[in-house]
Amino acid sequence: MALKLKIIIGSTRPSRLGPKVAQWFEGAAREHGKFEVELLDLADFNLPVFDEPKHPRMRDYSHDHTKKWSAAIEPADAYVFVTPEYNYYPPSSLINALDYLVLEWGRKPAAVVSYGGISGGLRATEALRPLLATLNMMPIPQALPVPLFGTMIGEDGVFRPTDPIAQGVKPMLDELAIWAEGLQAMRRALS
Repeated sequence: MALKLKIIIGSTRPSRLGPKVAQWFEGAAREHGKFEVELLDLADFNLPVFDEPKHPRMRDYSHDHTKKWSAAIEPADAYVFVTPEYNYYPPSSLINALDYLVLEWGRKPAAVVSYGGISGGLRATEALRPLLATLNMMPIPQALPVPLFGTMIGEDGVFRPTDPIAQGVKPMLDELAIWAEGLQAMRRALS
């Protein structure tokens, strides 16, 4: 049974370029071969600022958008969050989407592909990790920062990373797969 990887586009801004980075990463993850890959775009879920009347730990959701989000997230064995850096932080759309759920995230590993200016979004990655851990995910140390990502988008609109960035995919996904296999076995033993 293949491990299920959900790649989540964290920005919902209309002029965002994150989907280009995420589509490239999706292709690289499929080529890697250790995961069954699905790309999820937060913009498709249209999540308002958290509006559930009960705490997400109860899993008693009132709204269809929450039920749809939960159903998309639950089957995963691992996550990769593709995020820009806004004011040294991940976008509020991603923080909000994470806050919608609790149990669905639990005991699963997560990695971050960040993009931005000269820092490649590393500050957003570092800000995101404590929240992932609080939601009972295992944020792996391997991250993939993409500095000056706009220079890697061609006139055709396709994102083409530099060789060092492309070479960073395999070690990150290898580590994510190791954690995903181990935590999948643990989740089975606990159920």
